[in-house]
Amino acid sequence: MKIIDISIPLNNQTIVYPGNVPVSVTLHQSMPESSSASSSITFGSHTGTHIDAPAHAISGALTLDKIPLKNFIGLCRVLDFSKESTESVTKEMLTAKNIKTGERILLKTRNSIRGFKEFYDDYVYLDGDAAEYLAGLESLLVGIDSLSVKKRGGKDHRPHTSLLYKNIPIVEGLNLIDVNEGEYELICLPLSFTDIDGSPARAILIER
Repeated sequence: MKIIDISIPLNNQTIVYPGNVPVSVTLHQSMPESSSASSSITFGSHTGTHIDAPAHAISGALTLDKIPLKNFIGLCRVLDFSKESTESVTKEMLTAKNIKTGERILLKTRNSIRGFKEFYDDYVYLDGDAAEYLAGLESLLVGIDSLSVKKRGGKDHRPHTSLLYKNIPIVEGLNLIDVNEGEYELICLPLSFTDIDGSPARAILIER
């Protein structure tokens, strides 16, 4: 069994989507002045590798704690588009992969190749038609290796809304650099916040 961590590390240098809350980790108390060490941590609900709940983009929709945990654990398929030069993952690219109803789908693009040391405005995103296609297949979960599934500044909100209207959680900020295309066991659990629009998560793939 091989475990692959596909999470972005969290520290004071972690990049965030422009306008989001920056990560701040500071020492709250230290030894030997205190009997134990503890830290103060500040971050936004869409920091690093994180999960979007329907309430992130749809007023009155389900918050993250209302999404069944079974969506975040189980068989998934990684689709590798990292050699494609297109600005987005399109419906045509997806239909060529013979996706079945009810799959968990993770999208690897050249975002993973470029890395996550700095934020790039021209990250690869999910096209609106492609999002509608995955929503129509009733995917259990859709993940991508960018900090947003939608184009920066784009007016097409379907990459979020098509999936979230069907209560399909979106995982953003995946680091798939060490992952080949294929089937894996996914464990991607959000922190146990209630009544919230999203949460950072630790995501791993298990290769058997």
